[in-house]
Amino acid sequence: MSNTSIPALLRSPTSSVIESEAAHFGAMAGDWWDPSGASAMLHKLNPVRLCYIRDRIDQHWALDEQSLRPLAGKNALDVGCGAGLLAEPLARMGASVTGIDAAPELVAAARDHAAAQALNIDYRAVPVEALEGRYDLVTAMEVVEHVADPGAFVVTLAERLAPGGLLILSTPNRTAWSKLLTITLAEGFGKIPRGTHAYDKFISPERMGQLLAQTGLEAVDTCGIAWSPARGLYLSDDLQLNYLMAARRRLPLAKVG
Repeated sequence: MSNTSIPALLRSPTSSVIESEAAHFGAMAGDWWDPSGASAMLHKLNPVRLCYIRDRIDQHWALDEQSLRPLAGKNALDVGCGAGLLAEPLARMGASVTGIDAAPELVAAARDHAAAQALNIDYRAVPVEALEGRYDLVTAMEVVEHVADPGAFVVTLAERLAPGGLLILSTPNRTAWSKLLTITLAEGFGKIPRGTHAYDKFISPERMGQLLAQTGLEAVDTCGIAWSPARGLYLSDDLQLNYLMAARRRLPLAKVG
């Protein structure tokens, strides 16, 4: 999608970054890769969302589900990449990966970790609005609830999506259950650093679908991330806590006759 195809009122602002949010996450850079550290919940969440991402890319491009490198020959953009928890698996799946984050401390940690794993990932400490180019796969995991203007942010994600590409987002749902588990309990008991989330920035799946539609994208799949004491975090039809959404460019209507 070119910039000219998006109405001026929907175009993205100079930056979606909230400096206090970037500083909050940047302060976690030192132990981001410690599964027992401040990002422990992300370590538990990452395998769940990877399972979903793998299924979606297989479905979207009709790939061999047994392939070890399903993204070979494709490029991927991970927005809000942190220190690389998702970017590294995408690279191992064969993608040429660009990871961006507003916190320079996280980008530095991501570069160091990728180098130690002999992974070639293009990490940049820039807002998505400063990026150029288009990508076959665009991911934004647990990011949209931390930006200045979610609508404008989604517009920018759509601008970065290549024709025939796939966009995948995840975010907490705007429900009492999500507030209880994510903020009251997880932050209250130190499972997530205090101040990580603000309930008034949580977005419902219905609202997310509207934001995507405004950019010419359509949600093709929505899946919940649920939690139970016995199973921990897992993919579910229950959207109350958190959800993943996959989107693509709306297909033109077929001509009749």
